[in-house]
Amino acid sequence: MNDEAKWSARYCEAGDEYLFGTEPNRFLAQHQALFKPGQTALSVADGEGRNSIWLAGQGLVVTASEVSEVAIAKARKLAEARHSRVSFTQGDMLSEQWPPREFLDAFDWVIAIFIQFADPRQRIKQFASMQAATRPGGRILLQGYTPQQLQYGTGGPSSLEHLYTQELLREAFAGWDIEELVEYEDDLSEGTRHGGRSALIGMVARKPV
Repeated sequence: MNDEAKWSARYCEAGDEYLFGTEPNRFLAQHQALFKPGQTALSVADGEGRNSIWLAGQGLVVTASEVSEVAIAKARKLAEARHSRVSFTQGDMLSEQWPPREFLDAFDWVIAIFIQFADPRQRIKQFASMQAATRPGGRILLQGYTPQQLQYGTGGPSSLEHLYTQELLREAFAGWDIEELVEYEDDLSEGTRHGGRSALIGMVARKPV
């Protein structure tokens, strides 16, 4: 089963329910003051649209990339209900064809919320693609789980190699201005897949000009 089929099956099983809820990720929303109307944003592995739609509500010009056709259909439905305008595109960010040419150096913001489906080899490609899509002077905002999350089991990957540490992110974004990098714990309530005490890491990094 390929990635599109795998993720679409998960979203299909949920029916009308939104797997990760319909409200934005808390780490993203806590940075509301950084987002300015008219800025461009790319939300990668956007799922059912909760984060891209929130960004559009802040006045940003938003593109959402997602591998699952089912998730995109649900995201379009949510956007319509909230009178939000988002450009939804289907694409696999782990493929050699991603990002498309028009994404290169194109976005003020690249948003990556819980994208820890990549193994270490794939993660190199994943981060490089996000960096390529960020314009000079633009930022990446990333939220993920740390290894401590394996003890909680309240969401996220079950493999240690898929989890983030500060050292891993500092190495991956060497040469960027890391404006914020914080490990912390919080009680999440994001649909049926992210719930309860969680070991988290958040980063905001600016691409050099």
